[in-house]
Amino acid sequence: MGKTSENRADTAAQATTDSPYVVSELKGPVLWLTLNRPAQRNPLSSQMIAALSAALGSAAEDPAVRVVVIASTGPVFSAGHDLREMGRREGESRDERMLRIRGILEDCARMMLAIVHSPKAVIASVQGTATAAGCQLVSSCDLAVASADARFCTPGVNIGTFCTTPLVGIGRNIHRKHAMEMALTGDLLPAEDALRFGLVNKVVQADQVLPEVEALAAKIAAKSAKAIRYGKETFYRQVDMPLEEAFGYATDAMLRGLVSPESTEGSLAFLQKRSPDWGDAGS
Repeated sequence: MGKTSENRADTAAQATTDSPYVVSELKGPVLWLTLNRPAQRNPLSSQMIAALSAALGSAAEDPAVRVVVIASTGPVFSAGHDLREMGRREGESRDERMLRIRGILEDCARMMLAIVHSPKAVIASVQGTATAAGCQLVSSCDLAVASADARFCTPGVNIGTFCTTPLVGIGRNIHRKHAMEMALTGDLLPAEDALRFGLVNKVVQADQVLPEVEALAAKIAAKSAKAIRYGKETFYRQVDMPLEEAFGYATDAMLRGLVSPESTEGSLAFLQKRSPDWGDAGS
């Protein structure tokens, strides 16, 4: 009996090891990237970061992809970095450990920036708890839809550290005092507070998260891919500029947009009461 249980456990572990860290599924023009380590709470381990980075890079270059959705399996969206991976290894010096962990953190930062700089709109589909770097992942996405029972937190302070890198993204989504409250207390933030603070765009019942995200992604996918690509780039560049500089930069971008072929087609389609033919799929 015990041997059978051990065999089952070994089989389950092997299945987890063999399964992809991120499951990619293209549904029409929308690419779904699903974090696929539910038993481990979908941690942003070095393997998960590498898999997600590769998928985002491919999506950025794929003209068939117009919108990217980042989702998860299981009750946790992502528990952030894998603490076991961050721990000291046998025979490892302090300097060696710091160098190894720095590499993981820098890879994670590049992945977050890849989301921000992606030419595609990126939506977080949050079905469960998002903590630490998992919460940072939500903050890095352009939009986020959360389940009513989802929770968010930056709990580094609870284990003697501080969620400094997650606060880079979170602190650019919400007010500083709300961000510092999350970081200083480590408390779980209810989905409704995350909505009120600006960390997510919409909160719906658990069984409505996927339909809501699907509808949102379809709406965005129907727009001009070129307009979204350059508009997204302009927004993130100007948002941290001084006011006068931001207006100058945005004015130049607006001018280019207004005289573009896509704008001409969109205006004609509006006046002629028809659907526009963008002719720029995924570009």
